[in-house]
Amino acid sequence: MRFTLLGAGILAALMISPAASAGELATSPSAMRAQSMLQRGSVPMLKRAAADRFVAQDVVVDRKGNEHVRFARTYRGLPVIGGGIVVHSRNGGLESVTQTMDELQRPGIVPSVDRRKAISAAGAHFDVAAQKAPTTRLVVYARGEATPALAYEVRYVGVKKDQTPTDMRFIVDAHTGQLLDKWDTIHTAGPGRDPRTCDTASSGTGTGLYVGQVELGTAQCSNGRYQLTDPSRGGGRTTNMSNRKVGLGAAFVDSDNVWGTGTNSSSQTVGVDAHYGVSMTWDYYDQIHGRSGIADDGQGALSRVHFGRNYANAFWSDACFCMTFGDGNGSSVTPLVELDVAGHEMSHGVTSRTANLIYSGESGGLNEATSDIFGAMVEYFAGNASDPGDYLIGELVFRQDPNLPYQTALRYMFKPSLDGLSADCWSPDVGGMDVHYSSGVANHFFYLLAEGAVVPDGWGAGTGADLATTDMVCNGDTSLAGIGREAAEKIWYLALTGYMVEDTDYAGARVATLNAATDLYGAESAEYAAVAATWSAVSVE
Repeated sequence: MRFTLLGAGILAALMISPAASAGELATSPSAMRAQSMLQRGSVPMLKRAAADRFVAQDVVVDRKGNEHVRFARTYRGLPVIGGGIVVHSRNGGLESVTQTMDELQRPGIVPSVDRRKAISAAGAHFDVAAQKAPTTRLVVYARGEATPALAYEVRYVGVKKDQTPTDMRFIVDAHTGQLLDKWDTIHTAGPGRDPRTCDTASSGTGTGLYVGQVELGTAQCSNGRYQLTDPSRGGGRTTNMSNRKVGLGAAFVDSDNVWGTGTNSSSQTVGVDAHYGVSMTWDYYDQIHGRSGIADDGQGALSRVHFGRNYANAFWSDACFCMTFGDGNGSSVTPLVELDVAGHEMSHGVTSRTANLIYSGESGGLNEATSDIFGAMVEYFAGNASDPGDYLIGELVFRQDPNLPYQTALRYMFKPSLDGLSADCWSPDVGGMDVHYSSGVANHFFYLLAEGAVVPDGWGAGTGADLATTDMVCNGDTSLAGIGREAAEKIWYLALTGYMVEDTDYAGARVATLNAATDLYGAESAEYAAVAATWSAVSVE
């Protein structure tokens, strides 16, 4: 999962245009129409300064023909963090604009603090050894309600004590030297390819640690052997890190196309789980949302297993376009390759290529929740009897541990506070929580939207949780009936790809999902009413 510590909180309906280069995207008909509206000044609701410019990043056309064009904002050539917008139109006519930046004032672009002082100020908050010299760039920082400020974005890269790579972004005021914000991403080397020719699509079988015996998309090599590479899904591949922490890993190679034993005695076993999980996630996005891979460009990603030693974590990295899975800590946490964890990781990539929700504050909680939501939906989609669908995240990863007597999953979407730290309901304090705990509000919302105010089997009276119907909501409204997973997942996906921007908060997520429900089902629909009532049930008004 794309976070500092996994254990910390540890289309049928859409037609999506494929990912394109910046030049191709800028000249797509939808982007050109939206850009023309911006240039003509025919978007009156847009909060725009004279020197603001907009660069197209993504285009989504929903099933009703609505066009959603995402733009990054610059001011006098500087990136504006928090300035992203989405222009919504239909038949060439403007409908609305999604934006979080509502301030017209802009800062001067000449700093009074030099780069060295900014690097020093950021370095005081970077508590591991830097792997290389930090880098800086000037930006306009416009997150939240504060007046936009000239700032340095300082990047530090290193490895934490628990072996997790860290790629920190620090935002330092370019006039006062104060730290304004910070968030983490991941840094690794770029992906490479095995020198052998292994591109003939094949079908193998494997026995995973969690998923049992499954079919696998594999590739036959020119020497007659096989690799865990899937040409049918964009060439996505799974490699063995052999407990190393750097590099891309070695290809899994096999002579008979039968992989794993179901136990850790074979290094292939967890490779089976990861490879299968990523393939199910690929199929989920393709068949349910019409999305061809993470970047919607038909290209598969790299999955690395056996990362580090006793590494009880997993993460997504934009830099290497890869997912990485540890083997657990040898006691309470087993290898982190469960089906919903694979779906979670791959979904971080989808978020980074669409709304790009900043990984701090409420937008960070929405980022985490999006991965939990789609991880759970992948589990239901796969229909694997060894790991059936549920609203628990990573429930097969934990062994019973006397020190963790109540820990049976990483997160509990139906009642997030069961982990002792996550939020069930929104409050003004949510934005200050770790993103894995603030994600609880959106996880809770999605469960209620899909299933209603019902207690899941095994969690009611007489169980360890002893949940009652009144425990399922924050406002006492136990009448929520749920609209089903199919409608709920489509609403969340369109909200993410069509309406959320990098700094969307929970109030913005309510608006985004209501807009998505309107596009998909109509403003007078039962689905729209359910979205509104469900956000109220988790205290988001």
